[in-house]
Amino acid sequence: MLEILIRRAFQLLLVIWSVGTLTFVITRQLSGDMAYRIAASRYGYDMADSAAAEAVRAELGLDQPWWHSYSNWLWDLVQFNLGKSLVTGETVWHEIHHQLGHTFNLALVALLLALLIGPLLGILAACKPNGVFDRLSLALSSLLRSVPAFIIAIGLITLFAVQLRWLPAGGYGRWEHFILPALTLALGLSAVSMRVTRQAMVQVMQSDYYQFARFKGLNRWQVFYRHGLRNIAVPVIAYHAVQLVYLIEGVVIVETLFSWPGSGHALVHAIIARDVPMIQGTALVMGGLFVVLNIVADLLNAWIDPRIRQGELK
Repeated sequence: MLEILIRRAFQLLLVIWSVGTLTFVITRQLSGDMAYRIAASRYGYDMADSAAAEAVRAELGLDQPWWHSYSNWLWDLVQFNLGKSLVTGETVWHEIHHQLGHTFNLALVALLLALLIGPLLGILAACKPNGVFDRLSLALSSLLRSVPAFIIAIGLITLFAVQLRWLPAGGYGRWEHFILPALTLALGLSAVSMRVTRQAMVQVMQSDYYQFARFKGLNRWQVFYRHGLRNIAVPVIAYHAVQLVYLIEGVVIVETLFSWPGSGHALVHAIIARDVPMIQGTALVMGGLFVVLNIVADLLNAWIDPRIRQGELK
């Protein structure tokens, strides 16, 4: 456990530095005048002119050399200071704290739906390998995996919001607003999850210990609960830990499409406004969150499988 935590802590620091540095470089390469974009976001495009842009440039020190800005950012990062938004003037921590809760709620609902959809369909497909349901689940998995998240989102909006009028197409505030964006993310996660679960379940069912449990007189549910569930949980959790990056990336697209007031939606607006501290801070938090969630998955796998705790599986 301690070795896992040490490795992941080092990885977390490396991710924070690399994501922040890469974001700094990319934002500096964006086309257009950064000072003018910030002035337009503050005062509106009708009120933004060269004088307003020069005032913003002088106020924020945008005319300073890149190495000076980068060293200042790096020193602030060491002090856990992400700076202030160039548009609103609020601290980046305050803005992220306000937005991250909405993103976390959406991601949590999507992950719970994905754990219900993918593993359940995978277990059902494994009951009769190469059967009709198994082949249908393979086709469904291939289709969902090949379709981008925004296409799935548009399809769900068209069907349930426009045609059937069962659910709202966007917004935030009621439980109905969770369904379409969470389902969009969950379907993308479940695309491969069902096949991973199916393969793990088939291997477990063909193992000697599983067959011996059946010979002892245990029914199918008892055998699955005592000998199958923990063994298929390890690859399923490991897969979802790797695919958490899909969840974090998908949040940016899905929140924008469904007008969800989270970190992904705010990140898009920060990029348009050239709000560099907000871009860097949001990217750092999302990258760090990915590492933290992987730490939780590693610890959970170590708790389920004693071979990991004993160092037999690396």
